[in-house]
Amino acid sequence: MEETNNRVSIVVPVYNVENFIVETMDSVRSQTYSDWELLLVEDGSSDNSAGVIEEYRQRTGDERIRLIRQGKNQGAARARNRGVLEAKGRYIAYLDGDDLWIPRKLEHELAFMQEKKAAFAFTGYEFADEHGKGTGKVVRVPETLNYKQALKNTTIFTTTVMFDTQRIAKKELQMPEMKSEDTALWWKILRGGVTAYGLDENLALYRRGGKTLSSNKAEAVRRIWNLYRQAERMSVLSSLWHCCFWAVRAVKRRI
Repeated sequence: MEETNNRVSIVVPVYNVENFIVETMDSVRSQTYSDWELLLVEDGSSDNSAGVIEEYRQRTGDERIRLIRQGKNQGAARARNRGVLEAKGRYIAYLDGDDLWIPRKLEHELAFMQEKKAAFAFTGYEFADEHGKGTGKVVRVPETLNYKQALKNTTIFTTTVMFDTQRIAKKELQMPEMKSEDTALWWKILRGGVTAYGLDENLALYRRGGKTLSSNKAEAVRRIWNLYRQAERMSVLSSLWHCCFWAVRAVKRRI
């Protein structure tokens, strides 16, 4: 598959999502924008995720779908990084293996990026239940986010992010091997002076399921704290200050 100026390479880390990945792939194939490739990086699943993907590829005959096998589980960061390195498109879009896109997602976000001449874009999204049905709770996003704003406002949802590799080199899109690697990457890019542009339109569904358990909320706090302290090397006081803003906004997104 040769590179074209406007092809979108969609990177999906695949780990134990055999019950969801068909719906995810369907949501990509339903896109109104058709110049894409789907890179499914199978990260050593213990279920039949790879088999489901292979059967789907054979059944649909869609050559835009590529299965990349990691062999053993190496984590979401390495899976996404490999997908980025193997991508042939100008644009990189991220999608998690249990989330869904609205059919107009790629068309609208790509047009938005081109209009804004943006290197980094993200969109609004809706929470969904474990069956992928929207709950009606839509997360709105700001027009722009710079580095200082993003430290207190983690509304950038991975499944909505798109990068233009003619403005940000692929080597700059390698996620660090740490928890909340996606947020760490956004901050690193924004710290370098890039502005993230938000398209305030609901274009994705975030399947919550068990992700809302109290233990996961506590883990989310630990992760963001470690990002402030380790990735951004903030003082304890500065970390506490930013963490309070993050917590308030995180709660507002879910109520």
